[in-house]
Amino acid sequence: MSTNLLKDFLRKENVFAVIGVSINPKKYGHQVYKDLKEAGYTVYPVNSHLDEILGDRCYHSLSELPEIPDVVNIVVPPEVTEKIVAECKALGIERIWMQPGSESEQAIEFCRRNNIKVVHDLCVMVKRMELEK
Repeated sequence: MSTNLLKDFLRKENVFAVIGVSINPKKYGHQVYKDLKEAGYTVYPVNSHLDEILGDRCYHSLSELPEIPDVVNIVVPPEVTEKIVAECKALGIERIWMQPGSESEQAIEFCRRNNIKVVHDLCVMVKRMELEK
C-alpha cells in the first residue's frame, strides 16, 4: 500500500463509517470505532443489531447514515464484506478499508473492478498512529 493512498484515507476531514462496531471493548469493531472517534474523526457506527455504542446512536445500515462517508472501515467476516462493498458501490462510496480478517479476494477484486480505492491487510489504528508520528 502506498503511503499516499494511506494518507488520502486518513485525512482528518474524512468522514468514516465503521461497519461491525461492537459494544464488547475486546473486539476490534469497538476498538477501531473508539480509536477513530478519540483521534478526532467524524465517525458513524454501523451494526444492524445495535442501537447505541459509547453513548452514540448506532446506525443499522450505511443507507441510514445522515451523510455519505468518505471512508468505510469494515470489521465483519469476509462473506459480509462482499455484501458491504456492493452497497458501497450503490451509494457512491469510493474508499473502503478492510480490517485484517474481513477481506476476501472477491471483495478486493470487486473494488478494483469498480474503481473503489481499497486498503486491506492493514489495521487502521496502527497505520493512523504511524502516520501521525
